[in-house]
Amino acid sequence: MNIHQFRIDHKNGIRLSDFQTSMQDRPSDETLTEELIPKSVDRLKELHWKLYAEAKKGVVVVLQALDAGGKDEAISYIFSNLNAQGLKTNAFQKPSDTEKKHDYLWRMHDLMPERGQVGILNRSYYEEVIAPRVHDLLGDEVIPDEANVWAVRYRQINDYEQYLKENGFEVIKFFFNVSKEVQRDRLLERLKDPKKNWEFSFSDVEERRHWDDYQAIFEDMLSNTSTSQAPWYILPADDDWYARYIVSTVMIDVLENINPQFPTFTEEEQEKIDEAIKELESE
Repeated sequence: MNIHQFRIDHKNGIRLSDFQTSMQDRPSDETLTEELIPKSVDRLKELHWKLYAEAKKGVVVVLQALDAGGKDEAISYIFSNLNAQGLKTNAFQKPSDTEKKHDYLWRMHDLMPERGQVGILNRSYYEEVIAPRVHDLLGDEVIPDEANVWAVRYRQINDYEQYLKENGFEVIKFFFNVSKEVQRDRLLERLKDPKKNWEFSFSDVEERRHWDDYQAIFEDMLSNTSTSQAPWYILPADDDWYARYIVSTVMIDVLENINPQFPTFTEEEQEKIDEAIKELESE
């Protein structure tokens, strides 16, 4: 699979209608679930252990989508297989009263992974350039240049991601491009299946009424924040298993480029190891 067909790393007036929500030329769900995904998860686990053991670099993974886009399932079926100690997962929530008194990126620092970790942002700081535009939620925020606030925030986010990159943290962003029809079907399934009722929120239907607004804002966001140092991958999210496979394949590519290695002992440490081995074996 050529993952670069899904990668957007340039500012180029992106239109989501140019990207498929479903791919005809793809492996079957059976092949994905029984062969491709298990194999890719095994490789991802191997690389993740090395990343954690080496503890030199980290990875920030941004997951953005509308409700029922597939973010939670990507975490469940892909990332939950990784070493829990080397994984940090956060669901982006509404800011607290304390957080509102700071700049909008201030609260992100505690959500970032440590070196050796993969940090998952289930929604992220990108919410600060999405929901406020749909619902006019800036409210009482102190905005230095309100007339130009979104362009300013795009630049600040790009700068923030460059800052993370320069400090040893790769930033990888996935946008789950789900069609309106498939989102409707998934929401109906949540409503009709008692085992999935807990996944449903009445706000999901309310937000769906703003579909066109969200699509326009997503296009603006992707066009202004797709960079070489922090690329977006636009996933065909109607194909849920294929989207998850793309996520795992991209993550393998990212970690292979980092090329983490298990730490090795110095000559002095090796001598101590040899002595310890002799001592234990002589007991």
